[in-house]
Amino acid sequence: MKPLIKVFLIIAACFAATFLLIKFTGVLTVEQIEGWLIQARELSPIYVGTLVALLLFADLFIAVPTLTVTILSGYFLGHTYGAVSALSGVILAGICGYTLSRYYGDAILGFLVKDEGKRNDAIVAFQNHGFMMILLSRAMPILPEVTACLSGMTRMNFSKFLLAWMISSVPYILIATYAGSISSIENPKPAIFAAIGLSLFLWGAWFIYHRVSNKAKSNLLAKD
Repeated sequence: MKPLIKVFLIIAACFAATFLLIKFTGVLTVEQIEGWLIQARELSPIYVGTLVALLLFADLFIAVPTLTVTILSGYFLGHTYGAVSALSGVILAGICGYTLSRYYGDAILGFLVKDEGKRNDAIVAFQNHGFMMILLSRAMPILPEVTACLSGMTRMNFSKFLLAWMISSVPYILIATYAGSISSIENPKPAIFAAIGLSLFLWGAWFIYHRVSNKAKSNLLAKD
């Protein structure tokens, strides 16, 4: 498990670096994103949907406030079209992350973990826990992109990856876009409550999974 944690933390640090860069340079703020969406809405809803999809796809390469963009998608486009736009960007980001990492993953994994035995341990560990990691990855920023890349690197079956990615993403996006669609400047509470509720639920799920996993390991060691 330690080799997997090492790879996970290094990849997460790379994504976190883009977040810090954007944060300190002020290149991509929530206010700027909202301004772009307002300008796009004045032209056509199609431009709003395209911009939302592009922003969420770009989250694979630079840190984008995914939940905020998804809620804004619902606010500007309504629940249905907002969800379609957001889901399009998220699916494209996941597939692209998986595909690029599957293609270049051997070289990257070999660079990060020199020992072949430890590389195999990392691959086996992710094969055992990767599906659940993807399911719960929406608990915080960066994790979805990291798990998508790890899925490709460890050559997880694409159908299995896509199933986990969809189960993780669809409810998340439907809830966030619905909250955005019923929110307004005068009443932002639905969006705020949705953001807090989603985070608490996913963190709770992570905690339960961690407890169950540790208990299973303890029982296995006790039997040995």
